[in-house]
Amino acid sequence: MNQPNKEMWISVQDLRDEQEVRESALREFPESSVVEELAQDGQMERLESTRRDFLKYLGFSLGAATVAASCEIPVKKAIPYVVKPDAIVPGVASYYASAWVDGGDIVPVLVKTREGRPIKIEGNAMAPITQGGTSARAQASVLSLYDTYRLQAPGKVVDGKVQPSDWDTVDKAVKAALAAGNARLVSRTVLSPAAQSTISEFIARYPGSSWVQYDPVSCAGLLDAQQLCYGRRVIPSYHFDKAKVIVSFDADFLGTWISPVEYARAYASGRKIKDTSAPVMSRHYQVESHISLTGSNADHRVIVKPSEQGAAIMALYNLIATAKGAPTITAHTLNAKASKSLGQVSKQLLAANGESLVVSGSNNPGEQVLVARINEMLGSNGKTVTFGDHSLQRQGSDAAMKQLVEDMKSGKVSTLIVLDGNPVFDSAYGKAFAEGMAKVGTKVSCNLSLDETGALCNYVAPANHGLESWGDARPKADQVYLVQPTIAPLFKGRQWEHSLLVWSESASINATSQSPYYDYLKAFWQKEYFPKQSAQGSFTAFWDSCLHDGMFKIPADSSAPTSSVDVAAAAAGISKPSSGEEIVLFESVNMGAGQHANNPWLQEMPDPITRCVWGNYLFVPVSWDGGNDYTYFKGLQDGDIVKVDVNGVSQEVTIVHQFGLAPSTYAIALGYGRKVAGTAGKMIGSDVQGWMSTDKMGYATYSASGVSISGKVGRDKEYACVQ
Repeated sequence: MNQPNKEMWISVQDLRDEQEVRESALREFPESSVVEELAQDGQMERLESTRRDFLKYLGFSLGAATVAASCEIPVKKAIPYVVKPDAIVPGVASYYASAWVDGGDIVPVLVKTREGRPIKIEGNAMAPITQGGTSARAQASVLSLYDTYRLQAPGKVVDGKVQPSDWDTVDKAVKAALAAGNARLVSRTVLSPAAQSTISEFIARYPGSSWVQYDPVSCAGLLDAQQLCYGRRVIPSYHFDKAKVIVSFDADFLGTWISPVEYARAYASGRKIKDTSAPVMSRHYQVESHISLTGSNADHRVIVKPSEQGAAIMALYNLIATAKGAPTITAHTLNAKASKSLGQVSKQLLAANGESLVVSGSNNPGEQVLVARINEMLGSNGKTVTFGDHSLQRQGSDAAMKQLVEDMKSGKVSTLIVLDGNPVFDSAYGKAFAEGMAKVGTKVSCNLSLDETGALCNYVAPANHGLESWGDARPKADQVYLVQPTIAPLFKGRQWEHSLLVWSESASINATSQSPYYDYLKAFWQKEYFPKQSAQGSFTAFWDSCLHDGMFKIPADSSAPTSSVDVAAAAAGISKPSSGEEIVLFESVNMGAGQHANNPWLQEMPDPITRCVWGNYLFVPVSWDGGNDYTYFKGLQDGDIVKVDVNGVSQEVTIVHQFGLAPSTYAIALGYGRKVAGTAGKMIGSDVQGWMSTDKMGYATYSASGVSISGKVGRDKEYACVQ
């Protein structure tokens, strides 16, 4: 088939100018009625349908459905306040500076409220980290506040179901368990300095206890590499706006990597032409295996297989080292096309004269050490890579998670408290973590909702939603943000920081206070941050100013450390490229690692690259003969279901053809197929968490070889892709 003369196309079917696509483009509205559609799909045989069915038939329009059903709009009467609160004016919105925090992810925000209810979230323009930017996840958090699947009271878990109780009963049970010692706290990255203080008090009260942080998509390799190179286990600040040449090795910094809202704002600034008489904009090279949001914005993409990422970094390192007269390393063989491309990339980096930036999304510390040395040889440190304002957004440790699993399995842990996170589902150690939990006497979950980890616990002590909570967050060494509630708690939850203070019998808890953790937070800021400024003479004025702005800026250290790491030893930990078929497991922009599964706004948000909704799909390459003929993978169509085996773990998944994949490479998003979630998130998509693994050093890996795909085993009737 000859390629049609089309300037724009969005899918293989569109490019091939197939009849189905042409007919769909000519039909703006469905020709059949809702009743006919339901009858054709067999929906009339059951009394209920899924949310996706509802959205499918929404093309009929709600207005037409109302008229057809002769429905009258109910009359609602407004009852005035008997005693009106001073801060509330009916019909007039109020705004609060706060921060949306989700593990290591943060967006400083302005929360719009009406009559005491949050209704909209926007970015805080005063925040240096995002400069007014926001994200889909942050904006959708308004809906998760009103999620009825949230745990509405503390309780006991029996056979995976919660029996509601009260706080006194749960507190007594937890304290009794903690008296036995050997407690472990586990959470995703905690950005809050005040919350970290409550953890320190807890550990001081129970000396045999310890705290483990993890990240569902781990950056432990990057953190440990920085420790090896510079003696500090922190991620430096990357200034994409100051770089003339940007090279990214599989780091989706515009989509999901570390701080995408911050990076996207800076990247856009560097891509903007400020002087038309001498137009200059950054040049971006993306080395990746599947097309990401970042790769789709790159000037040039260098396509390599997942197992070739290490070889590509080695190749670029040797090219830069040779030009700079530094020692080279023994590199693995890379395919000829990628090697040639990287030769051109190295010339661009060297010509940038210190105004360049190289980043990598790898979780291999050896690869990250080479990237750090490349930036140092290029003179980027102190310019596009700075350390005094380093990031704190990823603090998880794969080694600590591995040790925790071993301790649980050996019976060394008597009490496990999950402060935040769902490690049974979203950790690379998930299966082993669940096995270890079975040998722990008392397990407590402080998550908002019941999840895969909470279902294996003995008690739930649900936390409040972020829009109901007081707190703070320090994403950067020089910035700390305040989190303030915009609505009274809807249910009988309690911040886990408050719970820790109760369980540790902290002297700071005032039984008569209506908001004990607010008092704790305020006292912490008075001690920690008030002395570091001179603009405000009293703490009250300082506190009010920070609440208004939503943040406090701390002076940063501008020094740039030098590396003293053994590069050859680091390179020895990089694996050789493998042959055969491989698969990439990536984090999606909307769903993350699955923590947002029960948010229908995010479920129905089209993926920015594939436009797919309500589920994850196995992206398979489109075969191209080098001319004008594009053929489907194994003769399969989008929406067909196939059986995929990855190193002995099988799963049925729906396929979608995707351009930009490396040869013999497939990709699929993590975070779907939740088994313990609300109606909107349960069993949506395929659970591929079992395809995650760890390498011989214990680091989480998000790609695998040993992949085999069977032929078509079915058809996904609910496959949905926004054309």
